[in-house]
Amino acid sequence: MITINFDEKGLVPVIAQDATTKDVLMLAYANKEAVDLTQSTGYAHYYSRSRNKLWKKGEESGHLQKVHEILVDCDEDAVIYLVDQLTAACHTGYRSCFYRRLDGTVSGERMFDPKEVYKKKE
Repeated sequence: MITINFDEKGLVPVIAQDATTKDVLMLAYANKEAVDLTQSTGYAHYYSRSRNKLWKKGEESGHLQKVHEILVDCDEDAVIYLVDQLTAACHTGYRSCFYRRLDGTVSGERMFDPKEVYKKKE
């Protein structure tokens, strides 16, 4: 069994990668609880550094990530979730969070309107 080397804050970077196309969808962080939940439920869980809490990808949008496999790098300090992504990974509506080139041009496809998906709950 591999041991993940979490950093001093108890986190590890996680790349979500499309299991079929191998496209990189997003980068997030996970703590041990998030990785354990991902393993036990089969759906991607992460730890939000800005909100200081666990979250399940798609819990608000419905854009879940079904995890097929978890890979650990050679230093055991980074993880890949190989996923089936429902609709899109990026909260801005793009399939991947990596939808812009360094010069600012858009190279990705917008899959949904975030204003419609993330309406404020009253």
